[in-house]
Amino acid sequence: MPRELINANPVVHGKKERRVRNDSPNIDEYAEESIDQQEIFDHIRDIKDPEHPYSLEELNVVSEDSIEVNDKLNHVRVTFTPTVEHCSMATIIGLCIRVKLMRSLPSRYKIDIRLAPGSHATEAAVNKQLNDKERVAAALENPNLAEVVAECLAPTFA
Repeated sequence: MPRELINANPVVHGKKERRVRNDSPNIDEYAEESIDQQEIFDHIRDIKDPEHPYSLEELNVVSEDSIEVNDKLNHVRVTFTPTVEHCSMATIIGLCIRVKLMRSLPSRYKIDIRLAPGSHATEAAVNKQLNDKERVAAALENPNLAEVVAECLAPTFA
């Protein structure tokens, strides 16, 4: 039974040209190096939207400007904007961003995922879910949610 899309005709934006970095270190190689906005954006830009065949960058759900990094305090905040204010996928999108960053960044970083203020009808509730360790762990133990997250994080070769 096909499900009905929340936003059947999203606005699709172009992708920014990727900037070349000197190297692409893994977690162990940059455990003590500083991380910047661009690096965080590079990690999350290609996450696939759970409803559409587009990336979060193409749907303008995430942008480099929506990322804050405080390297001295080991803190990263990503603010994302769903395509519609009643998006039922907002929690899954935030969960995908969190999981991708948990897998990509050194464990010293505290990751804060937020909806852009005023961008969602249940903003406070979604923000609370996305930043509660127990709720995130429980969500990732759910096989159906874990499968959706895996699909959104699967690499693309476009």
